[in-house]
Amino acid sequence: MPFPRSSGILLHPTSLPSRLGIGDLGAAAYEFVDFLAATRQQLWQVLPLGPTGHGNSPYMCYSSMAGNPLLISLEKLCEDNLLYPDELHDLENLAADWVDFDAVIPVKMRLLERAASRFRDVATEEDLADFEAFCTEFAFWIDDFAFFMALKNAFGGASWPDWEEPIARREPEALAAWREKLASDIFCHKFLQFEFYCQWRSLRQYANERQIQIIGDIPIYVAHDSADVWAFPDNFMIDPETLAPAEMAGVPPDYFSETGQLWGNPTYNWEVLEKHGFDWWIQRLRTLLQYVDLIRVDHFRGLQAYWAVPAGETTAMNGDWVDAPGAALFETVRQTLGSLPILAEDLGVITPDVEALRDQFEFPGMKILHFAFGSDNGNPYLPTNYVHNSVVYTGTHDNDTTVGWFEQISDYERDRLLLYAGCLSPEGVHWTMIRLALMSIANQAIIPLQDVLGYGSDCRMNTPGQAGGNWGWRYRDGVITHEVRECLRALTELSNRASGWTGESAS
Repeated sequence: MPFPRSSGILLHPTSLPSRLGIGDLGAAAYEFVDFLAATRQQLWQVLPLGPTGHGNSPYMCYSSMAGNPLLISLEKLCEDNLLYPDELHDLENLAADWVDFDAVIPVKMRLLERAASRFRDVATEEDLADFEAFCTEFAFWIDDFAFFMALKNAFGGASWPDWEEPIARREPEALAAWREKLASDIFCHKFLQFEFYCQWRSLRQYANERQIQIIGDIPIYVAHDSADVWAFPDNFMIDPETLAPAEMAGVPPDYFSETGQLWGNPTYNWEVLEKHGFDWWIQRLRTLLQYVDLIRVDHFRGLQAYWAVPAGETTAMNGDWVDAPGAALFETVRQTLGSLPILAEDLGVITPDVEALRDQFEFPGMKILHFAFGSDNGNPYLPTNYVHNSVVYTGTHDNDTTVGWFEQISDYERDRLLLYAGCLSPEGVHWTMIRLALMSIANQAIIPLQDVLGYGSDCRMNTPGQAGGNWGWRYRDGVITHEVRECLRALTELSNRASGWTGESAS
């Protein structure tokens, strides 16, 4: 569905300022919403909100439907008397512009577990009723997720295929015995999901009241080591003997990689999913829409056809394209959930049949300005070639920052950019690119906060293919200056992206 002309900022909540080592859903998140409102932005795009696993990537989570407890504000827990301020000291001296996950996770999780224990001891009848109502509403996934996380802790963090075989295979007697044994831990994980939901719901309401919609992100695949695959193995291509993926996801060799990309996620058993009316996908989307207003579908092309690599391969070279029932899925979603507030991540080598699927449901595709100047005048990322129903970005979480990009591009790209833009903004190349994005005909424009701030390569969020050092960037309190606010607001209004804004923002 086409969307009104508007603009917004890409920023994951972990990147917010905080004195406790990691961005969270506390005061800084509300201040960021105030900044969006003050500059007439109407969109806030975040990365997937799930509980991250190895590597801390939000695209490899322990659940496709749960929230990340690391985003819970400990200070809000103090306000509810579930924690005390002096208990937070161990997190107060960590880096201000980077998330040291190895330092944050054990301390914060210990504090969150303490808060869960106190909630169980002091919760009022009303509190417990709200908690039970939450668990009932999200019963499709929360019971399995809380159980999965409790089991994972019990088995020292091992992947579920390495657990004792009866519980790995979900034998009824083993399920009953372990559920009783781990009742306290299961309650803890359910409480953390309840608290995440309450804090996020409050923040989303605050944003919506200021005419700001939140764009969420849904990875097309889920991690093999996840509650989804453990609880619903028939939905995935899993070897029944080894419980390992029988078929793995990825992308084939291309100009950028001679061996392609082997992601390791199990592909879907689309025959089983379609037979059951895509109920797992319906629940997944319904759950995400409890948290966000719009959904960006990552690797959209995999819903038309996907690259399937057999088990045992160490690269993505020896795979095959397999058709996926994307049209049937989206038609079922539309009949079940109504309108489809979906944006399609259609980057890479996109074939006409993928474009046809995108256009059949009127999903806006993505345009990346960093890709616009390296070829000829037919480049689909040049603003001249945009269509209205699209979303333009200077760059995404996988790109370098605009300042970093500009420092490394070829002379040809630099000359093409200067020819197209006429000249560089005196404030820097990042404002040149922001201006090109905002002034384009694309209905929506999204700018990473790093580009608004003019930051370099050391502030990029993710470097694809790099095993470590990703996902940790944060900005410091106070760096969003009055000058930055005024420049962004003026450009947003001049580009006619504030026409839907009618209220008064917080100062």
